[in-house]
Amino acid sequence: MDFNLSEDIQFLQEIVRKFVKEEVEAVAMEIEENDHIPERIVEMSKEMGLFGLSIPEEYGGLGLSMVDKCAIYEELGKTHNGYTTLIGAHTGIGSVGIVELGNEQQKKKYLPKMATGEWIGAFALTEPSAGSNAANLKTTAVKKGDKYIINGSKHYITNAVDAHVFTVMAVTDSSKGAKGITSFIVEKDMPGFSLGSIEKKMGLKGSHSAELFFENMEVPEENVLGEEGQGYINALKILANGRAGLAARNLGSCVKLLEHCMDYTHEREQFGKPIIEVQVIQHMLADISMQIEVLRSMTYRAAWMTDQKMRVVREAAIAKLFGSEVYNRIADAAVQIHGGVGYVAEYPIERYFRDARITKIYEGTSEIQRNIIASELIREYAKGR
Repeated sequence: MDFNLSEDIQFLQEIVRKFVKEEVEAVAMEIEENDHIPERIVEMSKEMGLFGLSIPEEYGGLGLSMVDKCAIYEELGKTHNGYTTLIGAHTGIGSVGIVELGNEQQKKKYLPKMATGEWIGAFALTEPSAGSNAANLKTTAVKKGDKYIINGSKHYITNAVDAHVFTVMAVTDSSKGAKGITSFIVEKDMPGFSLGSIEKKMGLKGSHSAELFFENMEVPEENVLGEEGQGYINALKILANGRAGLAARNLGSCVKLLEHCMDYTHEREQFGKPIIEVQVIQHMLADISMQIEVLRSMTYRAAWMTDQKMRVVREAAIAKLFGSEVYNRIADAAVQIHGGVGYVAEYPIERYFRDARITKIYEGTSEIQRNIIASELIREYAKGR
């Protein structure tokens, strides 16, 4: 395995690192207070090509490998998670489906505008009755002539407020269960599409999740993504593809938390000396560092395997699960190390603590990741007997 980055990616990585530190961090509290990412930051992100990380160069994107993309995600993870989620959801589950499963006509229509950030992407699978049980969809798509008529709803859809293009899963044949689900490319201005209430969340300020409603929405048959009846499999592929990227974003947040902890423990004095000299604090920092390095290895291994077109179901689930668990543990430890300061909204630590919690839920809960890992173990055991 080779995780070395090319000079071009190292150069981009340094640009993103500087942008995050000097521009995004400067408005992090503003994002938190206003629940809005300043347009200036979004426009600068577009100019840097950040919305095109996953999109091939022939369609105007950067066409990065998964390893290269994780290197950029790690830098993005070091700042406000709401901003990071806007970019990550678009370049991950919001656009990967069209990149990997779309036909040439679909790619030419959607990817150039998604690469520039003119059109933001979102992934619409979750419904009130279909969260972890993704096969239990109620949204239907009925073929009529050269169109599909879609009725139903989705909720907790990340980027819903800002998105123009949605990858939507709907039931086309209820008699076939999971094999009767089809994926569609849906545009927000299609007749019958409407946006519901915007969720008020614990964290991820600036990243907006909302309900979607489809009322006799007409979608042309050329907007079927992949083959009819392959929507459930498509959804699993899209989610699996994004797990290394989410782990990399969590990794970046963990690295930033360690930086905050190192700064604070050198500055804060108790009993006449900096608390960095207290052994229990040193042990907490050592544990944080150890977990970060293990997560880094897991993340980039899963990314490398993805680039090699290897089966990565278990490894991607492990990276996502471990990344979420580690981020939450490190955020908790950071609050403890900072004491009262870590609990006050004036400082960034409590923000990371709140933002970390969703990583154990979205894009596949920790429990679902354990199910996937166990299923892969059982499959490999049966294969080897």
